[in-house]
Amino acid sequence: MIGSLRGRLISRRPDNVIVEVNGVGYHVNVPMNILSNLPEEGSNVFLHTYTHVREDALQLYGFSTEDEKKIFTTLLGITGVGPKMALNILSGISRNDFVEAIEKEDVALLCRIPGLGKKTAHRLILELRDKLPSAEKPKDRVFEDTLSALVNLGYKKSDAQASLEMAYKKGIKGIEGLLKESLKYLTGNATDSGRDKGADN
Repeated sequence: MIGSLRGRLISRRPDNVIVEVNGVGYHVNVPMNILSNLPEEGSNVFLHTYTHVREDALQLYGFSTEDEKKIFTTLLGITGVGPKMALNILSGISRNDFVEAIEKEDVALLCRIPGLGKKTAHRLILELRDKLPSAEKPKDRVFEDTLSALVNLGYKKSDAQASLEMAYKKGIKGIEGLLKESLKYLTGNATDSGRDKGADN
């Protein structure tokens, strides 16, 4: 089983990417909403992956976070939901909105997902209740999205998280601002606002 991939992003399409690892290109099916977090072709990328084994094929599914992967595998345990439907669900709604829809039993919101009818929506609510992680607070969501973007740019998760924490301490909000500030720390271009400018004189 292949649990993750780190390599060079060879190509990216609306529903799949190819990641080259040690000269081997892996075709990975991905949710459409993951593409905005992926780097440009030719850049390094990291994906959490799930290996689906069938009699006639072996398919890989990739995700930005371990949490997305967990939701995907949980969906596979629902009667009538296969990899294609699970991927379609994650492509049609954000992770947080999906969890909130299950928690609030919001059938109407779930039915906005293409190909998902009322019967399936009710079944998802019935079977997923108490099985999914809680909906993230807005700050947590921004943090996770920014962290995911940094990891996909090729930085180690521990380094990315440390730089992001420092950016948060400066009161910066929003993914774009946090990403820029975190990259300053990661590339060694950040300035210490608390440092005495005359200390080196």
